[in-house]
Amino acid sequence: MMGIQLLLKRPFRFLLKKIKCYLGIEVESEIMIKSLRKNGAHIGNNVSIINSELDYGHAFLIDIGDNVTITGARVLAHDASLKKVLGYSKVGRVIISDNVFIGNGAIVLPNVTIGKNVIVGAGAVISKDVPENSVVAGNPAKVIQSYECFINKHKVEIEKGNTTWNTYWLDKTEKEKEEMRNCLIDCTGYDI
Repeated sequence: MMGIQLLLKRPFRFLLKKIKCYLGIEVESEIMIKSLRKNGAHIGNNVSIINSELDYGHAFLIDIGDNVTITGARVLAHDASLKKVLGYSKVGRVIISDNVFIGNGAIVLPNVTIGKNVIVGAGAVISKDVPENSVVAGNPAKVIQSYECFINKHKVEIEKGNTTWNTYWLDKTEKEKEEMRNCLIDCTGYDI
């Protein structure tokens, strides 16, 4: 069944890209990536940077792998806290590996490497290296579970299908929106 759903979605990818462009979602990300690359950042494929601030002046110190989403976060490669006193700012590389999601309000500080297959929770402050295959949250960020455990837990819930919706948010009818609101009073659901 999943294979059929994916086959049916292919013709709509072009339309979805146009909608994202119209809404400014994809354009913002593409402009940000192009600008960061121009300033020396190394950015892989299938990267989305949405409503985020990356250290433009020190972009050459930032490496971002493939399949990365950064949403509503800040990534800093410098710290000017010493500038007025010592005349220098601290600087450090930021390496964000493949398959990383950085949630809203998260802050990634200089001299940090985020390993592969990592989810950074909303509001987390990354001040030290994050091991691969982990989920981190908090200030300072700490590993709260493994990436595999997190994915498997949610995969089971999605497969149950009780609170899963397969309609893209722009295409939801008022009835579907109301159904979601009522169903999600005391639980979390899943949406494409």
